[in-house]
Amino acid sequence: MTAKVHIMSSEGHPAILVAGVGNIFLGDDAFGVEVVQSLAQRALPSDVRVIDFGIRSYDLAYALMEPWQLVILVDTLTRGGEPGTVYIMEPHLPQNDDPPAQPAVDAHSMSPVAVLQLVHQLGGNVSRMLVVGCEPATAEANESGQFGLSDPVRAAVDEAVFAIEELIALNRKDSAA
Repeated sequence: MTAKVHIMSSEGHPAILVAGVGNIFLGDDAFGVEVVQSLAQRALPSDVRVIDFGIRSYDLAYALMEPWQLVILVDTLTRGGEPGTVYIMEPHLPQNDDPPAQPAVDAHSMSPVAVLQLVHQLGGNVSRMLVVGCEPATAEANESGQFGLSDPVRAAVDEAVFAIEELIALNRKDSAA
């Protein structure tokens, strides 16, 4: 029988990982990076880790091998809505009885689905993940060479930060019950 290890804070609450992903050179694809940079400037509980993974898929995969109680992945999320729309979703995660897939992990890009498949193949198990995503206006390099988010996506950064803070508070409340 394998012992289940939980990362705990000094207050005894299970740990939460907030992982921002995206490519800062591709316009709105930098949403996750911008959100976690903003979130990292705020006062958060000691059991919350906020990490900018950018496009480092292997780093994210190995971080997900840790036994986090909750992972909040922050990224763009194309769902057909208006640019700047913030979504919260709970994706289907690979389970131990799912057939293994061949992950297409690339060290120079980020595919969250491929990262989750790699974690599964390595024997890891993400217990719970929520995705806080934003509908992008564009995910391409700016023709003039300027970096940064489009106006509607930039306006959504604070909304996403607030949503993540609420998710953290709800998770801590549920854990204490």
